Amino acid sequence: MPQPSSEQPTDRNNASTDINPVLALKELVARLHREQHKIQDLLSSLGFALRSFNNLNQFLELIPLMATRVTDADGGALILYKANGQVKLEQLHCQDSSQQKIIRKALETATSVVTASLTAAQLVPATATLDAQVSSQLGGDMQLFGTTILVKHTERGRLYVFSANPDYTWTEDRQKLVRLIADQTAVAIENGELTVELRKKERLDRELEIGAEIQLQLLPRQCPTIPGVTLAALCQPANRVGGDYYDFIPTNHDRKNSLASQVSPRWALVIGDVMGKGVPAGLIMTMTRGMLRGEVLNGHSPARILQHLNRVMYADLENSHRFVTLFCSEYDPDTQVLTYSNAAHNPPLLWQAATKTIKRLDTLGMLIGLDAHSQYENAQVQLRTGDTIIYYTDGFTDAASQNGDRFDEENLIRVFGWACKHSLEPQSILEYLFDKVRQFIGTVSQNTDDMTLVVMQIQ
Repeated sequence: MPQPSSEQPTDRNNASTDINPVLALKELVARLHREQHKIQDLLSSLGFALRSFNNLNQFLELIPLMATRVTDADGGALILYKANGQVKLEQLHCQDSSQQKIIRKALETATSVVTASLTAAQLVPATATLDAQVSSQLGGDMQLFGTTILVKHTERGRLYVFSANPDYTWTEDRQKLVRLIADQTAVAIENGELTVELRKKERLDRELEIGAEIQLQLLPRQCPTIPGVTLAALCQPANRVGGDYYDFIPTNHDRKNSLASQVSPRWALVIGDVMGKGVPAGLIMTMTRGMLRGEVLNGHSPARILQHLNRVMYADLENSHRFVTLFCSEYDPDTQVLTYSNAAHNPPLLWQAATKTIKRLDTLGMLIGLDAHSQYENAQVQLRTGDTIIYYTDGFTDAASQNGDRFDEENLIRVFGWACKHSLEPQSILEYLFDKVRQFIGTVSQNTDDMTLVVMQIQ
């Protein structure tokens, strides 16, 4: 009788042994695919949040959570360095909510110790010091990994991920994932700061627009009607708010007598420039305008007006390190006499029709705000029919070409003389002079200073 084969059970065992590795391999591959998809989904969600969230704090809340999940760790913490030197636990996530308070207290203790150790010269802690404190407070058995948050090559904090599992290891792949999340955190912080700066700029732009509107309203909206005189004027700021100023102010020394005798009122014609540009210059010029108008209405002479302005404004201008140039004149339509005084402003140019020559209208006088005891003097000129005066600021003579050459007073005298010889009207003279300066500057360059011009012609 044949004996049963002893190899039959062995064959079954071999078959079972051959099948198990295949199943295990398939299961391993499937698990790897699941892990890969999970990581991709989490990182995709983080990328979507980075693009969509307008609130930086909302995005930062996700960072420890995402770092924990993509690495299968127990928790994560985001620690940021503040501008005031404080090291702060910004966000914390723990898979085990019962451990949340304990870990938060440990990390806050670590950041407090590190903050206390910083000096005025060292606002960013050494990485090794912070890592040692965090590791010490969490306990030596905690599997800890940290990476730096770098914004524009500057350390702004650390992202930590930890696990209490003794078998947990920080593989190279896990470290790369944490660094990837740290990089996205840096991008979010930079974007958040850029957004804040943009909003500040938008507010500043709006304030500048309001300032420009106010300043424009303070300048004469149109030239007044003065008997026997034709006027044209234009102020072109280099920025939205400028430091140039011009004005026409009726003096009205004796309003009742003037009305009774039908005497034409005298007019103050002034032009000024604050050293500097932008909002500070605009504010000083606005202050100057208010004070000057008050002095004119008090009936003072041009020299006395400049002297009073200088004494009143000296303290404020000294503290601001800015000065004002100002040319103040008063025209009497009945006598055609112009009385004037200059506080170091560009002297107006007078075209005398009878002699076809140009004269500079100037007197001795210091800048407003340079010396509290400066003295100013009056001068007079008798105007005749056809005489033309241009009041201007240094934006004209300092205008530079692409080669760096200045337009200067000599060129201004030349083109002004040409315009007067060809009997141009004030508005045409104004446009002609502006065009000549623009041609001199060129289309590529842009004038960096305010440009103001007033043309006065005796009819």
